[in-house]
Amino acid sequence: WFNLEGVNFIADKGYDVKKVYSFVRDTLHGHCFIPLNKRGSKIHNLTDDGHVICDAGIPMIKDGKEYFDGFIKQKHRCKYYKSKDDSLCPCHHPKYFNGKKYRGCIKYTSISTDYRSSIDRNSIYFKSKYKLRTESERYNSRFKALDFERAYVRNIDSVSNLNTFGHITLLTLA
Repeated sequence: WFNLEGVNFIADKGYDVKKVYSFVRDTLHGHCFIPLNKRGSKIHNLTDDGHVICDAGIPMIKDGKEYFDGFIKQKHRCKYYKSKDDSLCPCHHPKYFNGKKYRGCIKYTSISTDYRSSIDRNSIYFKSKYKLRTESERYNSRFKALDFERAYVRNIDSVSNLNTFGHITLLTLA
């Protein structure tokens, strides 16, 4: 009934799922305005240039990437990993004193390559579009309060007339 080509899909963080983003982008050819749902993701302390900070407060160095389907795993390693001096690790991390050739702690960060991670949620454009969600939810709750959800009439013309009266009522209240 409706042409949904080029639609803006605005939803809360409960809809932050890869299938929703793929459907809106590939099928509807639209844009998603959904805030991120962190889902218990690890938050690493980062420096200004994007290096992870280890438990001792020392910036780690980037040591390669692993490529998977849909995301990239960036490896961060202690910068003293080739050192033989045991006094260089100030937090005395147990992995630093392992007696192997490469020592020290390793952390991984995930770099996603899908549409979900490419959305700039801090932009003014995103925030202005996402603000429309609260307005539409407020309107829908007022429409629901008028009890037009249940149709007391039988044919489609009467139902459309009732909905028209409901919308006119809400517009006059606004």
